[in-house]
Amino acid sequence: DIELSLVSKAGDEGKLFGSVGTANIADAISEQTGVAVEKAEVKLPLGAIRQTGEYEIDLSLHADVTVTIKLTVVPQE
Repeated sequence: DIELSLVSKAGDEGKLFGSVGTANIADAISEQTGVAVEKAEVKLPLGAIRQTGEYEIDLSLHADVTVTIKLTVVPQE
């Protein structure tokens, strides 16, 4: 079970200045776990994340292996 937090610049209502995409998530997982994760393995069916909050993200590590991680996007203070 992986729980990951990403800090991003956001406005008052939680809307991100920019977005969090597959590359950002793959880099953060690789840094936190020490396991190399490719951006192609990160599945975002609704596209890039543009709002702060909690998300469940699927990682397709192998044809038969999918792992779900919990991602929290928090505003930068």
